[in-house]
Amino acid sequence: MPNHQPNLPENNGIDADALWHDLLEAAEFGATAKGGVCRLTLTPEDRQVRDWFARTCISLGATLSTDGMGNQFARLEGREPGLAPIAIGSHLDSPPSGGKFAGVVGAVAGIAILRALRESGVRTRHPIEIVNWTNEEGARFSPAMLGSGVFSGVFTSAFALSRVDASGTFFEEALATIEAAGSAACGSHELTAYLELDIEQGPVLEAERCAIGIVTGVQGMRWYEVTVSGRETHAGTTPMTMRADALQAAARLMASVQEIALNRAPHAVGTVGRVSLKPNNPNTVPGEVCFSVDLRDPNDAVVLAMENSFRDRAAALAREYGVNIGIREVWDLPATQFDQRVIDAIAHATRSLHLTARELISGAGHDAVYLARVVPSAMVFVPCAGGLSHNEAESATKEDIAAGAAVLMQSLLAIDVRLDPLTA
Repeated sequence: MPNHQPNLPENNGIDADALWHDLLEAAEFGATAKGGVCRLTLTPEDRQVRDWFARTCISLGATLSTDGMGNQFARLEGREPGLAPIAIGSHLDSPPSGGKFAGVVGAVAGIAILRALRESGVRTRHPIEIVNWTNEEGARFSPAMLGSGVFSGVFTSAFALSRVDASGTFFEEALATIEAAGSAACGSHELTAYLELDIEQGPVLEAERCAIGIVTGVQGMRWYEVTVSGRETHAGTTPMTMRADALQAAARLMASVQEIALNRAPHAVGTVGRVSLKPNNPNTVPGEVCFSVDLRDPNDAVVLAMENSFRDRAAALAREYGVNIGIREVWDLPATQFDQRVIDAIAHATRSLHLTARELISGAGHDAVYLARVVPSAMVFVPCAGGLSHNEAESATKEDIAAGAAVLMQSLLAIDVRLDPLTA
């Protein structure tokens, strides 16, 4: 087996201008007035960007297939029939007021690698697949990462298809509405390795002036839906001492999320991101408040301790205010350690390209977390301005994204020629 890599132009042949053009073109689908993107999964805007992804990859010589979850696979065949593909993946859906870069840079980097391979005439031993995973964000259908989760056996197809959005639409209905489902069974084919590129979505790389983050794993996280049930009464006629005010209890419980996370510093984080109340009327004491809670830390034991503190606080506030508080766990993602062999390939790539780099643990969830359960996986991060993400003002530079794509390609080529079979 050869132990060398093909000779490629500087920056591994990545065309930074074409990559940047693709990013801006993808951002047109669901573009917002403030320069961001609103592209919830399985919406018409998602259908548009999926069609763009398919057209672009096919124009570069790839063949496209789609599985029953709507996951798209753009495949460039390799020299040796029978080898499982090396996958480069990310997602094209966004939160309601997202930016142009988070997630999508991974798919666009994959397109840039297809282009570089085509223009250089290099043909890898393994097939290469660029993947667009469905519903990574979880903004429309909860939990997040449904497409990669079903592929990796974390969720069943039946579970995923039965998820319901805020309007009452089932995931299965949404798939059918935009005709996104394919005929292949989700998870029906093997992979040799999985690589994913993203912006850091945090401030470390920019602050330390590092071009590349070598992601060694992802912190543990849990999501909860909390319902505080009190009693709706007239705001003017009900004495303060005779109320069961759901909002007052909920407000104190929501504030405790920050307190609990701060007590577990420096790595723990806690967030309340979504709130609704009933009847939402100015002169009625609120009878019900529902809100989300997101707890994260690199140590699963810390996440559990935070949950226990939160539940204790909820029980105390329920007694104090005379309300009922229900806490339902909707997602549990244990901390993930990526494959050391893939991490080493990424580290070697950064050195060979003379890029500054440091190791990181990701604070955000990614499809690579679930892929890591079934195939050797790791991630590459590039800086984003001010660490800002999930925001319409999200920003990254053309040069940094091109550097990340170059690292991804160099890593892929190393895996292709040196680590077969990687799963052995």
